[in-house]
Amino acid sequence: MTKRLTEVAKKAGVSEATVSRVLNGRDGVSEATRTAVLTALDVLGYERPTKLRGERARLVGLVLPELQNPIFPALAEVVTGSLAQRGYTPALCARTIGGVSEMDYVEMLLDHQVSGVIFAGGSYALADARHDHYRRLTDRGLPVVLVNAGVDELGFPRVSTDDAVAVEQAYGHLRSLGHERIGMVLGPEGHVPSRRKLDAMIQAAGLPADSEYVERSSFSMEGARVAATKLVERGVTGIICASDVLALGTIRAARRLGRAVPTDVSVVGFDDSAFMTCTDPPLTTVRQPIETMGQAAVDLLVTQIEGAGVLHDELLFEPELVVRGSTAPAPGR
Repeated sequence: MTKRLTEVAKKAGVSEATVSRVLNGRDGVSEATRTAVLTALDVLGYERPTKLRGERARLVGLVLPELQNPIFPALAEVVTGSLAQRGYTPALCARTIGGVSEMDYVEMLLDHQVSGVIFAGGSYALADARHDHYRRLTDRGLPVVLVNAGVDELGFPRVSTDDAVAVEQAYGHLRSLGHERIGMVLGPEGHVPSRRKLDAMIQAAGLPADSEYVERSSFSMEGARVAATKLVERGVTGIICASDVLALGTIRAARRLGRAVPTDVSVVGFDDSAFMTCTDPPLTTVRQPIETMGQAAVDLLVTQIEGAGVLHDELLFEPELVVRGSTAPAPGR
């Protein structure tokens, strides 16, 4: 008990006596101090006293699929900073291969009486994945916001990049450079944002849905290399990718086949994550407005937490094409 008092007091920035008063429900403690102590208790993983368990902490979960892709740490920085400014403590939950699953993180966050959860890149974006754990959040009436496109039936507020506009910008850029054989490296078949990008490409280029110019991949450089190799061997000279990581794998694939980027093959990414100016060549990509989207996600969540109600429509944010060195005129132009 003494160790717990000491740790909680240090985390909350108060005295051990103050922590004791809060845990025993005594008077003489301001609401702000009481909230700080309870949040510290939750963050450190200590169980609340029985009479305090029904109250939600000022703790908000941020669940990410990984931290290796630089776009997710960038989003985490925006969201955690914005939450802190609103007086909430962020709890970052990043999944790893063979590690804690998204479903497990949901259970942990519920056990900690969180006030709400923001998800990015979760299984909600996969049409054929299990979604039971999201329905548990709905059943609890817990505020939730999703970042980027997901399956419609969940009904959570969503903050998304406009995938159709992203493809229109990338395709228009490659066409302006004289490329006629333009392919795509997308995420898995059931990945909703990739599905939207394909729909936009079908509209823009008139491709059939089963076009040989479209390949699927896991969101890894290794998967992209396999997919892009097929496209380059089919004579594609311009490739639009569903992420910067896929674009980097595509560049490697082209080079393995003896093609130069951008002289022989032009590549466009999606995200504009960190260090894309430092790649060889610097990557032409479609930038997601991560700062604006992260702040909007926090605004939507806090509005729900405070009981003001929220629109359940999807907020679409316009991306921006950033032209660098990985695209050039089509061969022979």
